[in-house]
Amino acid sequence: MSDFSGAAAALADDAVGRLIAYARHETPTGDAPALNALADVLEERYRELGARIERVAQGTGDHLVARWGDADAPHVLLLGHHDTVWPTGTLESMPLTEADGVLRGPGVYDMKGGLVVAELAFEVLRRCDAAPARPVRLVVVADEEVGSPTARPLVEAHMAGAVAVLGLESPHPGGALKTARLGSTRVRIEIAGRAAHAALDPESGVSAVDELVDQLLAVREIMASEPTVLCNVGTVDGGGRTNVVPDRAAADIGLRFTDVATQQRVLGALGRLTPVRPGAEVVVRTLTSRPAWSDPADDLLARVAMAGTAVGQEIAGRPAAGGADTNIAGAAGIPTLDGFGPLGGGAHAPDERIETATLPARAALLAAILTTL
Repeated sequence: MSDFSGAAAALADDAVGRLIAYARHETPTGDAPALNALADVLEERYRELGARIERVAQGTGDHLVARWGDADAPHVLLLGHHDTVWPTGTLESMPLTEADGVLRGPGVYDMKGGLVVAELAFEVLRRCDAAPARPVRLVVVADEEVGSPTARPLVEAHMAGAVAVLGLESPHPGGALKTARLGSTRVRIEIAGRAAHAALDPESGVSAVDELVDQLLAVREIMASEPTVLCNVGTVDGGGRTNVVPDRAAADIGLRFTDVATQQRVLGALGRLTPVRPGAEVVVRTLTSRPAWSDPADDLLARVAMAGTAVGQEIAGRPAAGGADTNIAGAAGIPTLDGFGPLGGGAHAPDERIETATLPARAALLAAILTTL
């Protein structure tokens, strides 16, 4: 096998520079102009690397599909995203810094570092005069951080014919790959009440806020009997003035599940929530949902570990708590692994960071995998 590790190491400074440039493009989910500005850069880069590009337009930000090789043959599917959880302007309070082999800043770990690993792997293959064993498709989506509501059909379409799916998200601490993921669902509870003057005619009102509080207590009771479920009430909103009985309230809840049966049971219970007080209305909506992906019985991890040995790396894997688009492929039974991004930490946190030396290391691993799968 060609010296993928040496070729990647020679490109290390360029890889860090590209990641810094990508991170300077602040790309919060839903900000279409910001996301599309980075998509323009990625599209040009993938063309330089010999890919055929499809741009999938969306009002909330475009998705990209890059193809190498025969479009009709069985392929390896790479999954990534270019949206982040960080609002525009975060760089002012959380600037990009590089010191002692660590690059810090919003989006470098989740997951622009993974995008750089993928393009660096293709650059390594080109410089080593090597080629993937199968056609490769790379799907980069713009709304992964909110459950891929517009991207899921695109991901599912490119799963068809895939012999393996590799996710470019971050790995476990220490670098272990992710062999399974919890199911992830976002639910919104919406309450309709009746407005009234809070002092002159309170009896005519129905407080949507009070009803929401009671419904969240009911959610807590449901979760008390489901110890394996992770539940986070992420947003609460309602009312507007203290002298008006509020007629609207809502809460968004994030749920994580170990298996599909539990997921269906809990979502069914939430769907049966009923009003506590006369005149209130309760609606429960599923915003996005990814199925639980259980630890598979296939040999993909063993094959990846063999490729790792060829580039001097020891590869391990274990299940992960976070959800991603790889859930969809893994739950569908396609051999799937995630975590090919660089090592680091602080996803969605002020100390987000990567270890810069792991950019070329992960790229060498991915290049080796693509030539052997």
